Amino acid sequence: MKNFLEELNPHQREAAVSVDGPVLILAGAGSGKTKVLTYRIAHLIQSGVRPENILAVTFTNKAAGEMKDRIKKLLRGRKANLPLCGTFHSVCVRILRSEMDKTGRKSNFAIYDEQDQNGLVKEVMEELEISREQFNPAGVLGEISRAKSELIDENDYSAKAEGFWQETVAKIYRLYQKKLEENNALDFDDLLMLTVKMFRARPEILEKYQNRWRYISIDEYQDTNYSQYVWVKLLAQKYRNLCVVGDDWQSIYAFRGADFRNILNFERDWPEAKVITLDENYRSTQNILDAAH
Repeated sequence: MKNFLEELNPHQREAAVSVDGPVLILAGAGSGKTKVLTYRIAHLIQSGVRPENILAVTFTNKAAGEMKDRIKKLLRGRKANLPLCGTFHSVCVRILRSEMDKTGRKSNFAIYDEQDQNGLVKEVMEELEISREQFNPAGVLGEISRAKSELIDENDYSAKAEGFWQETVAKIYRLYQKKLEENNALDFDDLLMLTVKMFRARPEILEKYQNRWRYISIDEYQDTNYSQYVWVKLLAQKYRNLCVVGDDWQSIYAFRGADFRNILNFERDWPEAKVITLDENYRSTQNILDAAH
């Protein structure tokens, strides 16, 4: 099998072979950051790490599928399973399906999409006799989503609510969660929040997944929100083999609660981290790069 690392430039190769301990790869658009991540994972497997001990997380199912295809091509000729590549939500679904029954809830839960969530909020508001003219259901749902992305459940939200708007949202949030549970359903934000809650409350479950995924890679780390940040930190804290790739100049998911400070604070959270910058751009001319900077 050819040495695929020869296809990388020196900085990319350094990132791909830095496999022990925390690694922060700073890379702008067009610098080959996703390529480096896939080559790094292939290198881990080629070096003897079991694929089942590797977890790669990205933000879309398409990106996760492409990553898995790239790894498979790089390992062509080698009989090996592929590591788990998925989104934060899909990985959490796997965990909750396996472990939810240990927390007293059913593991065959339904997952509500945006339309389901909107319908449930409207139903709750009608039951509580809250006017849709005063409180826009989409706005209420956005506030509930924001709270969950910050790991604030309905009890914490009620305790901290200030003013008429938040106090009203608190009533809706509480009944919304009650009805979700009655319907054996979770919304997308619950997937992360409940997984983090379970990890914190049941250390034996957390350790099970820490031992399973000893090498963790996160793409587009600048787009993580607080719940995702905590989830990653909990999973990686035992073996500390965490590699995150991101662009500290860009965050496209601010409207979903993404916090670019997660990437800026990486070295604070992981003081022994190795930081590598990919500064060669393969998509744009120098004039475009100069203007962008």
